[in-house]
Amino acid sequence: MMQNQLEALAKAAKEASRRLAVLTTGQKNKFLLDLADLLEAETSAICAANGEDMQEARNAGLNEAMLDRLYLSPERVAGIAADVRHVAALDDPIGKVLDGRTLDNGLRLSRRRVPLGVVAAIYEARPNVTIDIATLCLKTGNAVVLRGGKETVRSNRVLVDLLKKCLSANGLPEEAAQDVADPDRNLLKPLLELDKYIDMLIPRGGGGLQRFCAENSRIPVITGGIGVCHIFVDATARQNLAIEVLANAKTQRPSVCNALETVIVHEDIAAQFIPLMTESLGRLGVSFHAGPRAFPYFPKPCLYPVSLLNNNVVLDKEWLSLDLNVVVASGVDEAIDYIAEHGSGHSDSILTGSMENAGAFVDRVDSAAVYVNASTRFTDGAQFGLGAEVAISTQKLHARGPIALEGLTTYKWIGIGDYTVRK
Repeated sequence: MMQNQLEALAKAAKEASRRLAVLTTGQKNKFLLDLADLLEAETSAICAANGEDMQEARNAGLNEAMLDRLYLSPERVAGIAADVRHVAALDDPIGKVLDGRTLDNGLRLSRRRVPLGVVAAIYEARPNVTIDIATLCLKTGNAVVLRGGKETVRSNRVLVDLLKKCLSANGLPEEAAQDVADPDRNLLKPLLELDKYIDMLIPRGGGGLQRFCAENSRIPVITGGIGVCHIFVDATARQNLAIEVLANAKTQRPSVCNALETVIVHEDIAAQFIPLMTESLGRLGVSFHAGPRAFPYFPKPCLYPVSLLNNNVVLDKEWLSLDLNVVVASGVDEAIDYIAEHGSGHSDSILTGSMENAGAFVDRVDSAAVYVNASTRFTDGAQFGLGAEVAISTQKLHARGPIALEGLTTYKWIGIGDYTVRK
């Protein structure tokens, strides 16, 4: 793909966005419901293309976390279709009046939600993201420019073709869903310079991709999705239930950004809790990386892999695997300080029986999602009742946490007068 082709693609998306902005909720919902039906009807074709991507990824030596993100089964396709129907069932934020007032001069002012225009997403080995992002954007009247990774080329080609087919069948512009199918990395910087046509950029990938976009983009960028998530097990926690929460947070799907990376154990229960945790999580395949204060509390000999952490770089790492850091803290204050130093601002939790400690944790941990006596795995657009999500933002401007429908909107001021002039 040449740079002029890339610009033409973005320009076409911008023109399509003007038509999308005035669609009724009924028109948008019909498209989404038809798309869900089409995805289910074409499950075999989707999985066949994905199978080719999976085989090439295995040959290229992709790790298990990336392979899990890439994989589409009939069950996962059915889940994607269900998410599309859920988005159709959600309230449409476009056109809602946020607030209003009448000025002394009689001018009636209000703020109304409107689409952003064109949203571009750069992402890696997650073909489900293609549909998640497209459906949320189209529900909110935004056109979308999709740039998936080289691992998902075949899967994305089929999914975008289905998007375009459904748009056309509903009398909507096919250009509303654009695919930068060429995985050439040299196209990335030119894409970031198309601020004339693209209104928001969302990179979903590792820290390197996000830094590159933040440093090189002329388009406003929403960064996030790097999840170095923590759970602090307080001295007052109910230990058997705490083990269940840790198992859910670490092992349910370790390759996602809301999976647990570090457990912080109160020193008063470390001698009892760490062996219990080691046995329970070790049987689930977890490998442990113990801080110097935690290491002495592991069973010796230990039936499960455990290594001594002597490098703080590991504590800042998003494992995306069944590896778990274990550290010890003297109390909630030290745990909060530890999260401030090593966390990514994504999702952190405290397991406690103390309302005072829970309050301190909620007030002082500066993350997009903070939990009390719950797994970090809930930080998800669908789990929050928002439908699918475009990304999980760890920044503080425009949107924070799961970016769903409202996060893909802005607002305009509307002033209605009676030939009113400023005095």
